[in-house]
Amino acid sequence: MTKSDQRAARILVIEDDESIQIGVKMSLERQGYEVGVAADGAAGLAMARDGVWDLVILDIMLPKVNGYEVLGSMKTERIGTPVLVLSARTVEDDKVMGLDLGAVDYVTKPFSVPELMARVRAALRRTVTVAETLWSFGNVIVNPATREVHKSGAAVELTATEFNILSVLAKAAGRALSRKQIFESVWGPEHHGTHRTIDNFIGQLRAKLEDNPSAPSFLLTVRGVGYRLCL
Repeated sequence: MTKSDQRAARILVIEDDESIQIGVKMSLERQGYEVGVAADGAAGLAMARDGVWDLVILDIMLPKVNGYEVLGSMKTERIGTPVLVLSARTVEDDKVMGLDLGAVDYVTKPFSVPELMARVRAALRRTVTVAETLWSFGNVIVNPATREVHKSGAAVELTATEFNILSVLAKAAGRALSRKQIFESVWGPEHHGTHRTIDNFIGQLRAKLEDNPSAPSFLLTVRGVGYRLCL
């Protein structure tokens, strides 16, 4: 489902300068955001692949993997998290490169904390309409318009029926649905078949989307009822 308004936005800060990293983290936390940090590009990219972030604040001059490479990898891997670049590089070509690689904004160092917080709020506002068209749970992001599914940034291929069952559960917004309800929503009330078919498809979805299919965290069995998608 959409990223809930009931929780704080999650922001990943990828910055190798410890003093800046700590300062930005503390400033964001004072604004009520949940903050993760990475001190080099490789670690930051790995964390970005988790798919749980609402915004990435990214330095350019990073060890191991630089910020442009992080942006390029995120673009190639279709990691849709918006990125705000925070860099000491003030040359116009550097800014253009960052924006062309998909950054939503480019803030130069030195910067004022109030300006950075305003830019963060603006970046989150600009992406809320897009975010509201997506479903997300755990490290899975689903685009219902394109029927694309990504887990930790990697594309997951679902069959048409698997996607339709996932869609029915997502639209139930956490409510438990019986096998009969799911079956009729996907195939229609006139279709002949056994409602237990749903069990097989749920097993396939768990194998593709859960980190531990034998102990699922999201596609849950509700004993005596059916299934629900825990959001």
